[in-house]
Amino acid sequence: MKLIDLSHPLEHGQFNFPYDPKISVLVHNTVSSIGYNMSQVSMASHQGTHLDAPFHFYDDGKTIDQMKLEQFYGEAHLIDLAPDGALDPSTPLTVEMFEPHAAKFKPGARIIYRTGWDRKFGTPEFFSVFPTLTLDAARWIAEKKIGLIGMDTPTPSTDWKECHLILLAPGVELVIVEGLTHLEQLPETFTFMGFPLNLKGRDGSPIRAVAGIAE
Repeated sequence: MKLIDLSHPLEHGQFNFPYDPKISVLVHNTVSSIGYNMSQVSMASHQGTHLDAPFHFYDDGKTIDQMKLEQFYGEAHLIDLAPDGALDPSTPLTVEMFEPHAAKFKPGARIIYRTGWDRKFGTPEFFSVFPTLTLDAARWIAEKKIGLIGMDTPTPSTDWKECHLILLAPGVELVIVEGLTHLEQLPETFTFMGFPLNLKGRDGSPIRAVAGIAE
């Protein structure tokens, strides 16, 4: 099986949403000072490539440690919304764009969609004018009862609160994977792996997302 890294690297001071804490990666110990290297890392639970738990927007929703490991691993399907490159800034992602792929949206399915916006990672534009899921499209996806939705944008929609409330609602509780990259290297069907840290009682976690492709 060939493995493809779908995660952005994490580094000190990289851009994130303006109301999130900045990532800090500092030298704590060095070989010359104490005999070994150790770093001190401080960042938001939604830094870089990460996933959301229902607790992110619902106080009574499941936390990361309450979610089943099977939700983060298994067969996934790619929907390439920008086969010729990348969508324009602020492109609305509508129901009509997803309907031709409706057969993939089976109960429990893992769906990853590509917009090409990952090429803007590391710039302020990545967080401000990304292609954005319409609320009608979010409702359409939620109604399909899939298990996971992933994307190469920093969050599904500029209507971030309303969209998350739809996708993480009781009875829906999708795993939302945000900030993926290298999706242009994927076939239509592959194995997705994206395990979070086992953060007790928390709302999300950075992940090392990986695609497995049969050779």
